[in-house]
Amino acid sequence: MTESDVYKTIEGEAECIYKQLSSKFLTYAYHVTSEEQIKTHLEALRKTYYDATHHCYAWRLGPKGEHSRANDDGEPSSTAGKPILGQLLSREVTDCLIVVVRYFGGTKLGVSGLIAAYKQSASDVLDVATVVERTVDTEVEIQYSFVAMNGVMKVVKEMSPKVLSQEFDNLCSMRLAIRQSRAEMLLDKLSKIEGVTVTAK
Repeated sequence: MTESDVYKTIEGEAECIYKQLSSKFLTYAYHVTSEEQIKTHLEALRKTYYDATHHCYAWRLGPKGEHSRANDDGEPSSTAGKPILGQLLSREVTDCLIVVVRYFGGTKLGVSGLIAAYKQSASDVLDVATVVERTVDTEVEIQYSFVAMNGVMKVVKEMSPKVLSQEFDNLCSMRLAIRQSRAEMLLDKLSKIEGVTVTAK
């Protein structure tokens, strides 16, 4: 991805099943934005599939995938969590949790077989998931006098930020969100209008 304020994530949830030598891999992908949400999804799956052999997973959080973790849940080291995380990295998907629930079918797959199976499961679930592009936004708060309204509205129309909230009183205020790469231009245009106070978050 070329632009630093754009990232990929998935919408909602996705699931699929992969079978290999009588072992069954149930794979789930979730859009997540906090470790708390990740914990909730993991607990729910462990409860539902309490009799499964393993619940292996990997996740990435943050626009640049700043936080990530992989867990083998009892499978040989680096044969499960790492290949799952590898798919998130190669597809550049973040704010996403992938859990692979394995039911052992009696035939051992071996290290390379396990890596291939977990990699394929993660790849399959990302194929069926809805991958979307999101922007990293900067929030801008503006306060302005009624007289400055025309000037403010002109800039808002021109720059098309998301209007999060607005209040019209003796002193008007507006909360906007705009993608990071355009924030400076918006701030510059607004601060040139007389009677306007601008704060970026």
